[in-house]
Amino acid sequence: MTADDSGAAPRDTDTEDEAVRDVPAGDPPGAVDEGDENSIALRLEQLILGADRRYTPFQAARSAGVSMDLAARFWRAMGFADIGQVKALTEADVLALRRLAGLVEAGLLSEAMAVQVARSTGQTTARLADWQIDSFLEGLTEPQDSGLTRTEITYPLVELLLPELEEFLVYVWRRQLAAATGRVVRAQDDVEMVDRRLAVGFADLVGFTRLTRRLEEEELGELVEAFETTCSDLVAAHGGRLIKTLGDEVLFSADDAGIAAEIGLRLIETMSHDETMPELRVGIAFGTVTTRMGDVFGTTVNLASRLTSIAPKDTVLVDEAFAEELGRIGDAPVSEADAAAAEKAAEEGTGEAPPSYRFALQPMWQRPVRGLGVVEPWLLTRRG
Repeated sequence: MTADDSGAAPRDTDTEDEAVRDVPAGDPPGAVDEGDENSIALRLEQLILGADRRYTPFQAARSAGVSMDLAARFWRAMGFADIGQVKALTEADVLALRRLAGLVEAGLLSEAMAVQVARSTGQTTARLADWQIDSFLEGLTEPQDSGLTRTEITYPLVELLLPELEEFLVYVWRRQLAAATGRVVRAQDDVEMVDRRLAVGFADLVGFTRLTRRLEEEELGELVEAFETTCSDLVAAHGGRLIKTLGDEVLFSADDAGIAAEIGLRLIETMSHDETMPELRVGIAFGTVTTRMGDVFGTTVNLASRLTSIAPKDTVLVDEAFAEELGRIGDAPVSEADAAAAEKAAEEGTGEAPPSYRFALQPMWQRPVRGLGVVEPWLLTRRG
């Protein structure tokens, strides 16, 4: 018996080398029953991981040279269930521990930051993996005319797709990393790298709760997928960033208020021409935003959410700071009266050509907003 670095007394490692116990399916690592060595689930695991099971968690931590406590923190952060001392880990698991611990030992990451890296990566890839299995593989493994079962089709299909999907994932990640790094480098100072001034917007389907009671599950799923796809495409096409989707709501951001305004109006215009979609409402705010693990937080985000909840159907409401920013960058007039006077002077030939504004802003009634005090929303529309 030996004690690991966390102070816990693990079982005898010789016994652990022999022991293999069942664990619940769907909880990696060690997600399948190893009792049947020829089971399709175990064969798929070996295919995807590219290695056989060799280590219990204690053995993997010891081989990586890290404490069991730190290893457990990394695994939980990545979204892996506690599996006791089952022999379910591979050389890849040991290497991952060494790499994370090595970044900490080299002083490149603090231990807390290394855990955050593990958590953000685990959360993102878990969602991706679920989507690929639920939507992609299920569609491709429908029973065929050959008479093969879905189980019999899955293995050769995964074998063909795995290297292609892996390379594509790395390509997209590098592209996204390059874009994110560029945004950070362009930040004016170190504070702005974390607490940045952004436009943040929510787009929300109206009456979604009623739809959930009226539509069949498959119809509802198709509607949500169409909504998220349309929003994702529009946000990306116009230079914004999709932060997350929440079924009937999406959260997006943009460095420029003009870009955010264009996205908000495009979403309304596109959805209103789709008879299968409910009405949409959008709220956008501009201000300092804290970014963490790909998400955004702060008063600006809360304000955008509140504006969305009070927006009339098929309209975009923005806050005063957003309206001022549009005026500052010349995308909307600071004063409609001044804009009208400039246009009249230009028509009469007594002044310079008036600026060409893209958007119009109309102040709405001030109203108290829970947790944020009195807010003056502005209705955003296209000009002309």
